Amino acid sequence: MKRRSRREAVRGQETESRARLPLRRSKRRRKVAGSFALAILLILAAASGSLFGLLLVETVDLPQISELEQYHPMGTTEIYDRHGLPIGSIALERRRVVGYNDFAPILREAIICIEDKNFERHWGVNLVRVAGAAYHDLMSDSRSQGASTLTMQLARNLFLTDRRTFSRKLQEVLLSLQIEHHFTKRQIFTLYANQIYLGSGVYGFEAGAEFYFSKHAGQLTLPEAATLAALPKGPVEYSPILHPERSLRRRNLVIDAMFEDGKISAVQAKKARSAPLGLRLQPPRNSVAPWFLEEVREELDRRLGTRRVREAGLKVYTTLDLRLQRAANQAVMQGLEAYEQRHGWRGHLLNVLDAGMSIQAFRHPDWSRPAAPGAWIHAVVMAVEPSQVTARIGSRSLVLRPPDWAWTGFRDARGFLRVGDIIYVHLTGDDGRELTGRLAEDTGVQAALLAIDNATGGVLAMVGGRDYNLSEFNRATQARRQTGSSFKAYVYTAAVQDGILPEDHVMDTPVSFGSYVPRNYDHRFEGSITVMHAFADSRNIPALKLADRVGIEKVIALAHRFGVTSPIPAFLPVALGAVGISLEEQVSAYSVFPDDGIRIGPHLIRSVTTADGVPLWQPDPEVSEVIRPKTARIMMTMFEDVIEHGTGAAVEGLHHPLGGKTGTTNNFTDAWFVGFSPSTTCGVWMGYDSRKSLGEGETGARAALPIWTDFMKAAIAGHPNELFPGGASAARGLAVAAAAKPVRVQ
Repeated sequence: MKRRSRREAVRGQETESRARLPLRRSKRRRKVAGSFALAILLILAAASGSLFGLLLVETVDLPQISELEQYHPMGTTEIYDRHGLPIGSIALERRRVVGYNDFAPILREAIICIEDKNFERHWGVNLVRVAGAAYHDLMSDSRSQGASTLTMQLARNLFLTDRRTFSRKLQEVLLSLQIEHHFTKRQIFTLYANQIYLGSGVYGFEAGAEFYFSKHAGQLTLPEAATLAALPKGPVEYSPILHPERSLRRRNLVIDAMFEDGKISAVQAKKARSAPLGLRLQPPRNSVAPWFLEEVREELDRRLGTRRVREAGLKVYTTLDLRLQRAANQAVMQGLEAYEQRHGWRGHLLNVLDAGMSIQAFRHPDWSRPAAPGAWIHAVVMAVEPSQVTARIGSRSLVLRPPDWAWTGFRDARGFLRVGDIIYVHLTGDDGRELTGRLAEDTGVQAALLAIDNATGGVLAMVGGRDYNLSEFNRATQARRQTGSSFKAYVYTAAVQDGILPEDHVMDTPVSFGSYVPRNYDHRFEGSITVMHAFADSRNIPALKLADRVGIEKVIALAHRFGVTSPIPAFLPVALGAVGISLEEQVSAYSVFPDDGIRIGPHLIRSVTTADGVPLWQPDPEVSEVIRPKTARIMMTMFEDVIEHGTGAAVEGLHHPLGGKTGTTNNFTDAWFVGFSPSTTCGVWMGYDSRKSLGEGETGARAALPIWTDFMKAAIAGHPNELFPGGASAARGLAVAAAAKPVRVQ
């Protein structure tokens, strides 16, 4: 009985234990679930803390939106000529800032349709687009898909980098939210449209409209607006200049998007899709006077600092005369063309195919400027037929016919041209389909021109070579070339100061100075001649005798007083120009004569102001008396005689008070003419950088004087009644009267 009870007791305990087991399991499960929940909470808390910390860090690093309220895009320093006409600009970013209403409504619609359809409705971030782009990036190996709104693009362009990191994207989102909170949609769109990059160094749609279509953003047509709206996605990839076919496809995509959104009708869309790109590229204003503008930039950098010049949006008023600069450009190029044709076709053309390049892919450096009638530009030959040559300039086609190359002496173009040749042409016409022109040649000969205003010393025009795109070297200011007989001006001035007068006589006879036996250009001797005739006819022997009488050291010292800074060795042949001097120095020195002996240092800038017109800097002119007025006026009679009876007689037909002097060096390496009217002094130089000969007979009178004459026609056009100080006849009378006791130089 007892045993049974004990067994029952054991069984009861087992039964009780079994009854408690589910209870324990339930408690254990609750304990595990509680632990798991606690772990989840801890993880969420950590994640939230981390996210909050990250947000805090990123927010701390964010730019203050208040900065945007005073935001001014990098300004463009505008450069003007002496009449206030724009001639160029200096900037890190080519931009024109305009207001919301200055963007054509069709342009605003095009931008929004292709870049951010929900711009008017979202609050800075389009979550649907972000999620879609994220899914696309996760599931695809292709390039990441954009999801940025206009506001996000603005935030990135203004404050952030293009690095594709989570941190940068988070900052972009946070900034976008703040921008949307602080600014209206119109303000955001205006900031974006002025800031976005559109390729070719252009920022903002106003600058884009000017550059690509030569009009304002408010004047764009539907196809033009769509072309510009297509660019933010890929300014280089969809460039209408570099990739016109891609640009056309992308433009039509924009047009389709506008039609789908109901912004344009089916008729408008069809008409716009069939329209050509219709580019009317605006010529870079800097191309009119590139060497002058580079000199201006360098001086501004020295005076005001590089960063300020490129970012502050200054206004620079220069001494340049845009009308005369254009005349200078034309005169130089016509003079070079005439020189090339005098020497006939020499060929030696570079060939694209011989260099292993593709004709279709070839681009010449000077294609950066528009191919317009009047320009001299390079082209690549695409096809050669007996009576027609087809060439390409950028995306434009050029056709040449027999009259266009008649000067070469060839009738059949196949006799001297091949497919792939790089030719030089003077464009004469454009009918919209193809260009026409005359074949020219570029053998490497260069020319430079510099003109200054006698009254102020301001540079009126500057040409530093044939083509700035091929050579930025400024031959007007940087090159020091032997001056030939143009140096004789200092010799004769020193002689006049020493008592020699124009009517005195000097012996043009054989002479030797130690081992130095000089000769005249024509190898003849004229015996006893007047000083005036010796100067006008540029006789070498009389000049050397006068320099020997006065002392070459005095001549050199006088040249330095005239403003010549180049070193001059003290030996007698210097009297004939055997010394390197820059064109700028020669022109500035020669201006002393029509200025009655006063030298006004050459300068380029009249004044600099801020964008609001607050004066920043105005240079003080350098003024000094070099020679007495009496000496200057006596010399003027001799300079005039060069024009009337001497080596510059070809200019006499201008019927205007003019004076000047030719210069030709040994072996016809350098050709010069430096001369003046009462208001303008101008100098011209021609030669090869390699210092090879220009060719037999290429004197200053033949090579340089025609360029000078063409330019001076424009320079004197506005000064019909001007006279030299004292009048030429008065000065001549003074010289003759003073020569009562003539001097004879043996």
